[in-house]
Amino acid sequence: MGSKRAAAAGRLLRARRFTLAVAESCTGGLIAHRVTAVPGSSDYFLGGVIAYDNAAKTALLGVSPSTLRRHGAVSGRTAAEMARGARRAFRSDIAVSSTGIAGPSGGSRKKPVGLAYLGMARAGGTTVRRHLFKGPRRAVMAQAAEAALEMLIGYLGRKARAGR
Repeated sequence: MGSKRAAAAGRLLRARRFTLAVAESCTGGLIAHRVTAVPGSSDYFLGGVIAYDNAAKTALLGVSPSTLRRHGAVSGRTAAEMARGARRAFRSDIAVSSTGIAGPSGGSRKKPVGLAYLGMARAGGTTVRRHLFKGPRRAVMAQAAEAALEMLIGYLGRKARAGR
């Protein structure tokens, strides 16, 4: 199912003539699904990688094994490297990423269920946001996907207001 945020992001991407790629872990392809559910998304969406396993994060997105050892798969550094890797792989203007713990198991005191890091890479650098979502697995995944789209909209909206 698409979303109003996906449609809004699409309008902004089209207006700016920007392309988008995604690198997903905890959202399992939900960001790409929402983006591609919008008619005409082929104008700006190039593709994505669902890298659930650490070996896939390394092989497909260039996430450093050192980052994974030091910080873990669920970390801001991993989210940043995933976004940069997707941007590089697809040669997109912007890439967003998700990594987190959707649950119901897998959480710890330090990294609880619902923790997600969302990344966005673009020519001007990389942004990462930490979130702690509530609810069952599907709700966490949906909230993470929507928050990633919201982060994208926020950036594109600021860019449009700046006249760039």
